[in-house]
Amino acid sequence: MIIGVPKEILEKEQRVAAIPETVAKYVQMGFEVLVQSTAGDGISQPDEAYAQAGAKIVQDAQELFDKADVILKVKQPCQNKNTGKHEVEMMHEGTILLTFLHPAAPGHRDMVLLLRDRNITAFTMDGIPRIPRAQRMDALTSMSTVTGYKSVLMAANAFPKFVPLIGTAIGATKAAKFLMVGAGVVGLQAIATAKRLGGSIQAVDISADARKGADSLGAKVAGFDVPPEVAMGEGGYAKALPDDWLQKEREALAPLVAEADIVVLSALVPGEVAPVLITDEMLSGMRPGSVIVDVSVDQGGNCAATQPGREAVKHGVTIIGYWNIPGSMPVHASWLYANNMLHYVENLFKKGLDTLDMDDEISKSSLVTHQGKLVHKGALKCMGAV
Repeated sequence: MIIGVPKEILEKEQRVAAIPETVAKYVQMGFEVLVQSTAGDGISQPDEAYAQAGAKIVQDAQELFDKADVILKVKQPCQNKNTGKHEVEMMHEGTILLTFLHPAAPGHRDMVLLLRDRNITAFTMDGIPRIPRAQRMDALTSMSTVTGYKSVLMAANAFPKFVPLIGTAIGATKAAKFLMVGAGVVGLQAIATAKRLGGSIQAVDISADARKGADSLGAKVAGFDVPPEVAMGEGGYAKALPDDWLQKEREALAPLVAEADIVVLSALVPGEVAPVLITDEMLSGMRPGSVIVDVSVDQGGNCAATQPGREAVKHGVTIIGYWNIPGSMPVHASWLYANNMLHYVENLFKKGLDTLDMDDEISKSSLVTHQGKLVHKGALKCMGAV
């Protein structure tokens, strides 16, 4: 059984799905490992380090895809400018793909259907269930930790004022007011980082447990109570709110958004399109110079004016919708992700290298396409059961 680790080709993506330490463990498990040349350059791991760990270095991406039975990636497959082919088209029929797919994202529809039509068995790393034994595999939590930290730094960099209260001979500045919409892993790390910078912090979340976490970190928890049966789904994750409750949430957020200097948006429903919580009308009520960082952009975004992959200004408000925030911190992000991936592979192949454990709860939760069928619930819902 051959594992292939290609060089990531999305713009500004420097992460890699395996580091030399995890390559050595795959080899110990009995896998042959192919690593595309320069795949580790973004984390200062040269080809020699991978070779010393037991990998074979492959120069050509197509050769790697041709030979590999299992492809380990960080981000979803995309068009390879060097070969003129989509990465899915470069995979042979029956390939097993493990990566972040975000299969319900509107822009990923064609890619997911291509995986289905080419009979690729694809698992998405954002589909790991929130259960104790899956914690070491939970790449979404790992990358969310990076995102929460970096989102606040990005916001502070774009904000035209000091973040902390600063006393001067002229007088004292006021601390910037942060609003964290979503107090999951991203939101909690954002709260902790904003607190270190000296900001004043409010937080909103539909989960009672998340609100408790925000309160424990010193954020003022703003009110929006949703019945647990409406707010929470399987595995302890939030679920999509009905339209009437979504409108109530927008109404509750409107005055908080108007008061905020910096808003970090991280409200997500795993496997589904992100809810739009900040409308154009709400944006128009914010003070010029305010900043929004929409980290839900991979799944569509929480702000109606977010431009995916870009920084935009509307009504005087800077809206940051950059893709792939974890990719801007590739060393620690790759270390976390590669180890999450190792534990996932160990679980997936625990019956032997020639047998996928398709009955395991973790495998079933993260499976997107298999045997020519699309099976991911969120993607099916988004596509109208295509």
